[in-house]
Amino acid sequence: MLDQKITNEDMQKRIMRFKEMKKTHGVPLMFIDSILPGHHRMNYAVIGDTASEDTEYKPVITAPHRFQIGMVKAPPGNGPAFHTHDYIEAFMPLSGRWRFYWANDPERADNPEGEAILEPWDLISLPPKLWRGFENISDEDAWILGILEEHTAFVSKDPYWAPQIIEQAKAYGFEADETGRMIKPANFEELRERMRVQLEVQRLVSNEI
Repeated sequence: MLDQKITNEDMQKRIMRFKEMKKTHGVPLMFIDSILPGHHRMNYAVIGDTASEDTEYKPVITAPHRFQIGMVKAPPGNGPAFHTHDYIEAFMPLSGRWRFYWANDPERADNPEGEAILEPWDLISLPPKLWRGFENISDEDAWILGILEEHTAFVSKDPYWAPQIIEQAKAYGFEADETGRMIKPANFEELRERMRVQLEVQRLVSNEI
């Protein structure tokens, strides 16, 4: 039995409206790899402290849960770079086709041990410590849903990036400290707005939802 009554107001706060989320919660530079060519994307925190290196993000639904949900919209040929986590994450494409690739060695992004192509409603579960990356291989912008095992944000490195990704991000002025917080370049706000505009232009060109 519930200890307290759940009000209608409480329930309204537990609803994510997709159209509103797209307008207000997109984070174009959520990770240090987001600035790199081939890894551009818009990240959305839907429930809880989803993985992030930018502390300024805000989840749509803030009530405590024992899991986290995020969404990603990526242009063709883009997606998260090679990385890993200390927790399980699962992904389900909502549109387009996505290539996932993985290995036990962080140096094998270009020569993975395995890969798979996922289409809408397929699902992949990625175990802790496995190095992985994924990309939208469609001809237009595509969406994917991520479900993450419960974890506490900003207490340690998260994600762990492959060494080559760390070096590439440094060339753009992006790093992360030992708590997983992004160390931002002086022109971060300018870069963030430029990336936001670029992603919006790509969306309009592809006539994506």
